[in-house]
Amino acid sequence: MAWNLDSDRPIFSQIVERIQTDIIAGKYKPGEKLPSVRDLAQEAAVNPNTMQKAFAELERIGLVFSRRTSGRFITEDIPMIESAKTTLAQQEMNRFLEMMQKLGYGRDEILNLLNRTLKKD
Repeated sequence: MAWNLDSDRPIFSQIVERIQTDIIAGKYKPGEKLPSVRDLAQEAAVNPNTMQKAFAELERIGLVFSRRTSGRFITEDIPMIESAKTTLAQQEMNRFLEMMQKLGYGRDEILNLLNRTLKKD
C-alpha cells in the first residue's frame, strides 16, 4: 500500500520524516536492518532515487548507518534516538501552539483545553 505523501511538500523530506518517525516510535529497532531502497521505494510508490536520497539524509543525521554489502541499519545509539524524539516532539508542540495562538487561544485557555482533552482519554 502506497504511503500517503503530500504533494505540497518535497517527497524526499516526507520520506525522511516518515522513516525518522518509524525509528523514534520503535517500528524499526536499534541495530535492525532497514528494508532495501528498492523495497521501500516500491512500498512508498516513489522512485528508488528519491528513497536513496532519503536514506543518505538519514545517514547524514546519524539515525541510520551502512555496512558495506549488508545494507543499512538503525543506529544503536539510544540517546541519539531519544534526542531525535524530543526534538520532533518539540517541533510538533511549537506548531500546535502557533496554531492555537492564531485561533486566539491564550496560554491558560490552551492548558485548560489540553487538560479537558487528556481527561477524555
